[in-house]
Amino acid sequence: MQFAIHYLENNTPVLSQCLERIPEVDENLKIKGRKGKVVNVVQLEDNKYQVHVALEKIDKKQALLKDDKKKKR
Repeated sequence: MQFAIHYLENNTPVLSQCLERIPEVDENLKIKGRKGKVVNVVQLEDNKYQVHVALEKIDKKQALLKDDKKKKR
């Protein structure tokens, strides 16, 4: 049986998936390349679940650094 899993961070939708297994509280996971942890799981309907996650923050300074080893021509 497949379950519709909706991942939320601060009530903002991050990802929706159809999975055969429901994530458990305190389970580590990776969404869009960001590590996170399941905080809460709420069942909405028979096969619909909301999974509240806490993802690690992205350091914007690190993301803006350029790799100047190769120059584009």
